[in-house]
Amino acid sequence: MRTLALVLLVGVAACAHDPAARAAPPAATAAINAAVADSARPQADKDLDPERKPAEMLAFADVKPGEKIGELIPGGGYFSRIFSKAVGPTGKVYAISSEKQLGRFKAISDDKANYPNVGVIDVNGDKFTSPEPLDMIWTSQNYHDLKNIPAPFDINAYNASVYRALKPGGLYIVLDHAAKEDAPADVTGTLHRIQQSVVKKEVLAAGFEYVGESNAVRNPDDPRDQKVFDPSIRHKTDQFVMKFRKPK
Repeated sequence: MRTLALVLLVGVAACAHDPAARAAPPAATAAINAAVADSARPQADKDLDPERKPAEMLAFADVKPGEKIGELIPGGGYFSRIFSKAVGPTGKVYAISSEKQLGRFKAISDDKANYPNVGVIDVNGDKFTSPEPLDMIWTSQNYHDLKNIPAPFDINAYNASVYRALKPGGLYIVLDHAAKEDAPADVTGTLHRIQQSVVKKEVLAAGFEYVGESNAVRNPDDPRDQKVFDPSIRHKTDQFVMKFRKPK
């Protein structure tokens, strides 16, 4: 019996240090699953679900009903629609973007019948101000684009705006296409990718705490040396998603 107990203790200790033995990712809540199943979502969005894994992403971000969420550069609103339903009528979703970038977003911002809790926060260069403290700010597949905005845009000032907009304990989620860690700085423009370490360093420099990451959208088969729009890798890129928290 003593031998068996020793084996069990050794096994437990080994699991504590084995990344593969970490706790399973959080399960999607009923509110999240209902938001993904929303019949008002365009079919083109639903077709992307197998690769973008929205339920897993919202569970990782711990999205709850009633939350106030900001989405940086939301594009056509793929995640905005899901956020809108997941936070429900007592929550709010803000598209944080410049007027120039909001063209594709009008399909959702004008759809008040299905998404009445969606608003817009205008970005002036590298600065923006939220009308209320936010529970989470999210950005997917576009942090790298911030590196391609001509000077005098300052990514540090932009992340500082994110920090100020969040309530204490609020989350900052960054999801993007992974570049090789030894890739040159211009990889953000040539391949539309970014090194995970660069994102982490910049976000931590803004005062955030690193919480963790999810492997749900990683693809080890992506060589990370092709432009993300290349037919050989499009919709199959290796992506990282990291969670940061504003200290309480």
